[in-house]
Amino acid sequence: MGELPNRIEQKAEAVRAALAAAVRTQGRVVYANSLGAEAMVLTDIIWTHVPQIEIFSIDTGRLHQETYDLIEKLQWRYRRTLRLVHPHAEALERLTAERGVNGFYHSLEARLSCCEVRKVEPFKRAIAGYDAWVTGVRREQSAARALAQPLEWDTQYGLYKVSPLLEWSEAQIWQYIRERKLPYNVLHDRQFPSIGCAPCTRAIQPGESHRAGRWWWEQSESRECGLHPRARPAAAEA
Repeated sequence: MGELPNRIEQKAEAVRAALAAAVRTQGRVVYANSLGAEAMVLTDIIWTHVPQIEIFSIDTGRLHQETYDLIEKLQWRYRRTLRLVHPHAEALERLTAERGVNGFYHSLEARLSCCEVRKVEPFKRAIAGYDAWVTGVRREQSAARALAQPLEWDTQYGLYKVSPLLEWSEAQIWQYIRERKLPYNVLHDRQFPSIGCAPCTRAIQPGESHRAGRWWWEQSESRECGLHPRARPAAAEA
């Protein structure tokens, strides 16, 4: 499936080591798969080298069709089933009754309420009982994410957070994907560097930041979904 150039192989080996160490030292570890480009690298490494780590993804009910197509491709390639976690139907009914089907466009409060029901609450259920969760955030994605640590105590959710791709560049992510011939969301080829729910994601224009296509109608400092708080806790002891 393609050998990696030496530099990328070294970085991949560091990721494998970090994930294996998380399993060894933290116990039960789960990966919250965003289905973005970084997620393809982590999915490949976990399902190929560290299968003790379980993987789930959140189906918010508003994903792009291309994202569902990608899920099917992943399951065929690895002969594994990706666990999908869904919002509670009753909570969705209340949300749309109170805010409207597309109420998230009307205010930051409404959008965060939508994210809470469709992403944050399902995420909390999915990580219950685990000792650590894995994320694919990278420092260059945003100023907030630049402050992340490879291993930190997540005070918001009460478990450790492992971020093994922090020092990877976008070019290195794509080099890994191409060398390993991994499936990926075809929206990336249409200038969608960050892909979430269909109503809240657009292609970016030349010169825009890679997060500009997420919740583009808001101020840049508010463009997180709630899973990654803007105030970072101190790094955990190694």
